[in-house]
Amino acid sequence: MTTWDAATEWLREPAFTVFDQSVVRGDLLGNVFALATVGLAMRRTIWAWPVQIAGSLLLMAVYWSYHLGGSFSRQILIIAMASYGWARWNRGKRETGGIAVRFATNRERAGLLAAMVLGTAAFALMLAEWGVVWDHRWWMIAADAYIFVGTAVATVAQARGLVEFWAVWIAVDLVGVPLTFYNGLVFSGLVYGIFLVMVLAGLRDWWQRSTAAKRAAGPAHGGQESTAAGARQLEGARA
Repeated sequence: MTTWDAATEWLREPAFTVFDQSVVRGDLLGNVFALATVGLAMRRTIWAWPVQIAGSLLLMAVYWSYHLGGSFSRQILIIAMASYGWARWNRGKRETGGIAVRFATNRERAGLLAAMVLGTAAFALMLAEWGVVWDHRWWMIAADAYIFVGTAVATVAQARGLVEFWAVWIAVDLVGVPLTFYNGLVFSGLVYGIFLVMVLAGLRDWWQRSTAAKRAAGPAHGGQESTAAGARQLEGARA
């Protein structure tokens, strides 16, 4: 047995049982890392990104061993987006000494919304055409595509330091929580519920900080543009 086989076998072993559902070690560890990622994002620390990548690598090993190609591919997307976010936050920290957060401009909000709507529709059509979904009911395909696209949109918005990234995660969780319970994944559903609470707390924190930055910038420059300038004056979290 190779080291990879031994590792994936260990990750597939049950850690405990919840409501007659076995929770394998890889799923448990991956979700723990995911929860840690949200907590670190609330603190605006660069460590959020490598922790997210580590969690996705754990989940990739589990999904690969179970031949879950769609879930495996989703983790590749998350790793790619997290790498982008990690590089962007590193650059921002070098330039300002901290991680600046701000409200999105109206154009950026429109872009996020368009990406969610058009991206979900396009990806749902691709999933249906390729026949790679396990449930062919249209609303299940749409929900799966919505969560996939929402993950990408939220991660890009987080990388740009936009407060609205929390709102995108809330929108994703409002579909993900009931969908997970519906599919009988009780443990994952409970984790999604914890995510939702943490995301609401994160939205409140970033909202308050961005509002303070906007007030500090003053009305002289007006509009959304002053928000970004004021946010740069706000001391960010240290990694």
